[in-house]
Amino acid sequence: MKIILTNEVNGLGSAGDVIEVKDGYARNYLIPRGFAMRWTKGGEKDVEQIRRARRIREIATLEQANEIKAQLAAIKIKLQTRAGDTGRLFGSVTPADIASAIKDAGGPVVDKRRVALGAPIKTVGSHQVTVSLHPEVSVKIDFEVVAA
Repeated sequence: MKIILTNEVNGLGSAGDVIEVKDGYARNYLIPRGFAMRWTKGGEKDVEQIRRARRIREIATLEQANEIKAQLAAIKIKLQTRAGDTGRLFGSVTPADIASAIKDAGGPVVDKRRVALGAPIKTVGSHQVTVSLHPEVSVKIDFEVVAA
């Protein structure tokens, strides 16, 4: 089946790519979860719009990635979340939480899919994550989780 990816899928491609996959994989997994849509002649117009949005969101050059790396190194990030008396969180910190904390701290907008957690963060304290800005540039960010 020919489909158009609407989100980045590991092992398949990026948003806006037109690919051929098995029918069951498309019908049962990709389309219901919103990762893809069926390819049609009218859908070709959507492909260009998806690609344009991806180009705006992507970090294009190595210099731009290094600028963002410097900005991320300069900010202090604190993430407030609910925690118990022992310092254990109610839930865990997600990449989306970290991306929004970076934005709230005055840093650049970072895509949550670029944030890599080593292990689930479930305690109050200082932690470190890796953000992949470019295929050649990644930055380790220190941040603090505090009880709200």
